[in-house]
Amino acid sequence: MTASSFLSAACTALALLSPASAFAPSPINHASTKSSLAMSKDGETSRRGFMDTVATTTAAIAGASSVWMQPAPAMAFGLNKANERLASYGLAGVTNVPSGYSAVAEIYGKGGNRSPLMVAFGFPLDWVVTLPSQDVNGEDGTIQAGEYAKGDTATFFVLPDAKKIDNIQEQDKEFFRNAIIGAISQKSSNIYQDFKVTKVEPLTADDGKYMIVDFKYTLLTGAGFEVERKGVASVTSAGDGVQLLWAASIAARYKNKTEGQLRAITGSFRCYSDGLNFSKDMREVEPLPF
Repeated sequence: MTASSFLSAACTALALLSPASAFAPSPINHASTKSSLAMSKDGETSRRGFMDTVATTTAAIAGASSVWMQPAPAMAFGLNKANERLASYGLAGVTNVPSGYSAVAEIYGKGGNRSPLMVAFGFPLDWVVTLPSQDVNGEDGTIQAGEYAKGDTATFFVLPDAKKIDNIQEQDKEFFRNAIIGAISQKSSNIYQDFKVTKVEPLTADDGKYMIVDFKYTLLTGAGFEVERKGVASVTSAGDGVQLLWAASIAARYKNKTEGQLRAITGSFRCYSDGLNFSKDMREVEPLPF
């Protein structure tokens, strides 16, 4: 198959995978990316090199399309700023992250349609943060960080209709399997296959209980491409529900580069609610003029 045929197939895949509104914006500290196509002796694009590029690109758009993106304000980004904000609530700071990491400490649920939570985690300095959008109807979207051009993302998720669990570490593997499937399949249940939880370990930190869950799955695109992905999630129960931060990348990058990053990100994840007064940071919505 010629390079032009591959290009046509790739464009079709990307068009079917995500609407224009799902692309990430051009945010602060956005790192420019380059893709290289390996050329064979007869001038045609190497099939393997091109398919690796397609896999990375489709995975990137799939990650970016999981939430509604908006440019991040200069609020609590940076490890020191994040820890100062956590300290203002009497909370422990983000620690045990590698050198060169930034952090976010942000309230999820500023709108009246959600219960507020303080969410914090570290991430590589060159990753981009996106926050929920706010309007008169409340809040939409979530807190996410990623290197979107390469398909590496970390996304906060609240399980719909889940109740408070006193000890999240007592739940069985099937509970965590269903929780992470719920997170990766928000758009549709037809975008993944072969999901598997490979490891579950408890983590107790800063007076909170978490479960670190390793998983893998195959991402399906509308044009028939299959992208193997691996990831790590941290699951907890704060306030009146169950929350998790799941981080994933394409399998090849996970093996060669990102596993340590994703473990550092999810290991630093903290979620708080009980006993906190969020009133000073809650969004006030002006009533409609009718």
